[in-house]
Amino acid sequence: MIKKILYILFLLGSWANAQNALYNSGNLQIHPEGQLGLHIDLINDGILDDNLGLAGFYGDLPLTVSGAFVPTFFDLEIANPDHVVLTTGINTLNTTNFILGNFETPRNATDNYLNFMTNAFATNSGDMSKVDGYAAITNKQSFTFPVGDAVQLRPLVISSDAVNNLAKCAYFFEDPNSPSTFASPFSTAIKEETLGPVSTVEFWRLEGSVPSTIQLSWNERSTISLLTDDPTTVTVVGWSKATNQWESLIGGQAMGDMTQGFVSSQSFVPDDYEVLTLASSLGEARDFISVDNYLVTPNGDGNNDSFIIPELVQSPNNSLQIFDRFGLKVFEMENYTDEFRGFANTGTILMGKEKGLPIGVYFFIVEMRDLNLDFQGFLYLAR
Repeated sequence: MIKKILYILFLLGSWANAQNALYNSGNLQIHPEGQLGLHIDLINDGILDDNLGLAGFYGDLPLTVSGAFVPTFFDLEIANPDHVVLTTGINTLNTTNFILGNFETPRNATDNYLNFMTNAFATNSGDMSKVDGYAAITNKQSFTFPVGDAVQLRPLVISSDAVNNLAKCAYFFEDPNSPSTFASPFSTAIKEETLGPVSTVEFWRLEGSVPSTIQLSWNERSTISLLTDDPTTVTVVGWSKATNQWESLIGGQAMGDMTQGFVSSQSFVPDDYEVLTLASSLGEARDFISVDNYLVTPNGDGNNDSFIIPELVQSPNNSLQIFDRFGLKVFEMENYTDEFRGFANTGTILMGKEKGLPIGVYFFIVEMRDLNLDFQGFLYLAR
């Protein structure tokens, strides 16, 4: 439930121009169980970083966060369909709940971002609520950046070899041949010989100094048909700062079909590349056996309550991995039989594991070691 202010302690804070903005020029603190509901702009020219409790941005008018200093909140949420523009950043220490509306940051000002600190995580991000611009992480090793544009969530999943002091990411629904906020184009005609067509639809910017692997996803708007007629050949590519060309960052096997799927990269240093996107590889794709789609309805009626793969009877020595539509691994198990019932056992979704996974389409991949076979497919989770 969206709540308004219950308790705020001002140590040295001050109100100014209250009808237009909350102006803090002193020391504003939200105490445990305190809740600050903002229906007006926030101008932070003072100390606003020793907070517990909840800060939320609400209402139906566009809001702006500005000022000389970056505010730091504990729990944060947004329920504002007209969005919240960050002309200075925001740090978040715990939960950021995306209910409705976007945090918008200018893509030509990369120092403005929604920053997820050491123990922070995002919940409920989606097409209607996300970061439209730059999101960042501080002192984190793995994370799903809840980034996109005004229309869609297009997250990037990062897993780094060590903790990132700072890494940041933004999504661009733009042709890299004519980017709006970069000084030079990234010509899709200049590429390694092993690459087929490079996407002219979208790209991501990822900054970070720690070697990392990433996962990118595609959907209908990505128009993968412009790249290939075989989705298993989709790969991650980056525009190299050293060679000024698109280079293959091929990693794991692409999973999905022509309308949705995801692919992972090899390990690389993000700061070595200006931008990242999808392309097709001219190399030989790994063979997978395709199987029928599955329905899982864990409602206790005795029908499809768990995910059962009949073929696994032939190969007790197996492994199963299940991913959401963005490539985030939500379930994995060795020697799987029928244990998946709609709940995650890995990944950041564990934060809300008691509720079960959201309904929708998931990808799975099975390794049948006894038969030396792999296969992949889709399952639809309903409740």
